Formats: sequence, structure tokens, C-alpha cells
Amino acid sequence: MKTIFLEAHHVKNLYFGFGQFNYNLLKSLSKIENPEFEFVVHAKNISFLKEQFGSYFSYKKYYSLRRYPALRIRKEYSLWHALNQNTKIEPYGSNVPYLLTVHDHPNIKDTENYRQLPEHKIFQEKLSRSTAITYISEYTKLSTQKFYDVPNVPQFVIYNGNPITDITLAENFTPNFVPKRPFLFTIGVIQPRKNFNQLIKMMEFLPEFDLVISGANNTGAGEELKKLINHSGLQERITLTGQVNEAEKQYYYKHCTAFVFPSRREGFGLPVIEAMRFGKPVFLSDKTCLPEIGGDAASYWYNYEPEYMAGVLKEGLENHYNNEPVMVEKLIARSKHFSWDKAALEYYDVYKQLLK
Repeated sequence: MKTIFLEAHHVKNLYFGFGQFNYNLLKSLSKIENPEFEFVVHAKNISFLKEQFGSYFSYKKYYSLRRYPALRIRKEYSLWHALNQNTKIEPYGSNVPYLLTVHDHPNIKDTENYRQLPEHKIFQEKLSRSTAITYISEYTKLSTQKFYDVPNVPQFVIYNGNPITDITLAENFTPNFVPKRPFLFTIGVIQPRKNFNQLIKMMEFLPEFDLVISGANNTGAGEELKKLINHSGLQERITLTGQVNEAEKQYYYKHCTAFVFPSRREGFGLPVIEAMRFGKPVFLSDKTCLPEIGGDAASYWYNYEPEYMAGVLKEGLENHYNNEPVMVEKLIARSKHFSWDKAALEYYDVYKQLLK
């Protein structure tokens, strides 16, 4: 039986996008009955995966030393699938067929000289060795083709699925922080590209709402956000919760007035479709892949001037609540368009094409 090596060690961190991608893809692959291949999952916490998936997969334990060329994995699998483009674990030789999934390429700040930077060289090397490439959005595909030398190999766009297919929140659940007033919600690792600082500036023009920002905030960007909140005098209206668990996240989606996501750069944007699953109006940046994911079910900001952003939100909320049953149905339908089971079957079809 042919073997597919799934380089999935980012599954160790389910609070980040890569971890969510790896876990949900494995979960849906495990539903395929009588697969034609043996799947070997490369991860650090094998016991956790065995609890989740049992013997459906074989497992190979992750060791960081394998990132060094001389210590790379030497077994020649039928196909090596790098589930994330920033993994440092690579096959030893160049003979192993190599499928690369691209979520987003390194941020290009200097369009003239970026190719000389180490992170861009590494990404180009991954592309160059690929037998085939999958992308998680059309934007990611077009952007990669624009800035890199993509080899003449099969390329596919396979959208991520929605991690929240069923709302599992208990009726009596209460998170550590409960907003006392109507609130807007956003979630994501606090980084400059998430553009959360513009939400804080927008809040000065929305006195009727509070704002909840969830996600890891132990970075310099998190400290800058806190300074901006204090400088704006909005300490009582804006809360940084830090990382939240699944129940807390679902609570905020369910009880918020709207989901707000002004990110300047996304490969996909899972929180967008998660919020839509709850029928919540979503307000997004018009940048990168977000219009592709939100479609005509979302409202968009075309610039980040705070008063303008507040105006778009007020107008969008009015439209939503004037047509609430129709809008909620549209949002939920859009969220269900993105399915991990569908994505897993599409990856499985790619495996079959490559291993014919």
C-alpha cells in the first residue's frame, strides 16, 4: 500500500490557524472509509492524536533535530504532504514526491529586494521542490504566482472548512469575562497585520458599544494595543481577554452584536466563517482574501478612517436588523459553504491524482 506522510506537527497548537487547519483536516480525512493509502502523521503529541483518531493513522514522532539536513527523515514515502508552508521539517532526498499547501507567503515589505531575505529564499525552495501545490484561497494562489517562481506543476485551490459545524455551547455557560453592554467581537493572534488598533480608534465613534478582543496578546503588538486603549480613555469599554477556549469563543460569537475583522493580510480568515455560522453580521477589510471568503454576505471597509468605519458598521447593522431573518439565513448558508469534509475529499482526490 502506498504511504502518504502528513507533516502536521503544527497540530500541537490549536489556538493558531495552522493548528486548526492540521487538526480539522486530519479529523475529516479520518472519516474516509477504506482509504487506498496508509497515512503517516508526523506530530509531537502522538498520544493526543491516538485518543482522537485511534489506529486510522500511523504516527511518527516529531523531533526538532530533524530540521537539520543531515538528520532529516530518510524513509522515502510515496508522497510527502507539507500541510503548512513554514515547516522546517523536510524529506532527506529530492526523490520523494512533495505536495505543498500554501496558506500565505512571507510578508513582502520591500518589493525590490525581498528575494534576498532568508524567509523568502526558504519559501522559494519549497515551491521549487514541489510536485504539486495546493492553496487555501484564490488570493493566495495569485499572490504567490505574482511574487515567486512557481514551477509548472499541478496547482489546486482547496478552501478551508468551518471548524464550527454544530453550536455546542451550553445554555448556562459563562466565560471569565462577561460584557455588561452590547459588544462587538474580534479574535486572532494580536499582530500588526490584524489591524486591531483601527478598531480601538473606531470605538470613539460608537459610544453605544463595547469591544472584546480575544487571542494571544503576549507580543509587542499587544502592549501597543493596551497603550492605545489607555491613551484613548477606553479602558472600561475595550477588553483584551487573551486566548479563549472553544466554549468562550462560541459564547462571544453568540452574544456579540457583530463580528469585526479589519485585517490587512489574510490567507483565509477562519473566524469570519465561524461568526457567520452564528448568523452574526460581519464587517471585514476589503483586503487580500477576505472578500473571497465573506462574499456578498459580509460588509466591507474600503479604508480605515475611524469615523468612516463606524458609519459602515451602523449602516450595516441597520440593514441587517431590518431584514434579520433573511440576513441570518444568508450568513449561515455562507458559513456552510466551507466544509472540512469537502476539503478532505478534495485533498484525497489530489493524492489519487499524484499517485496514479
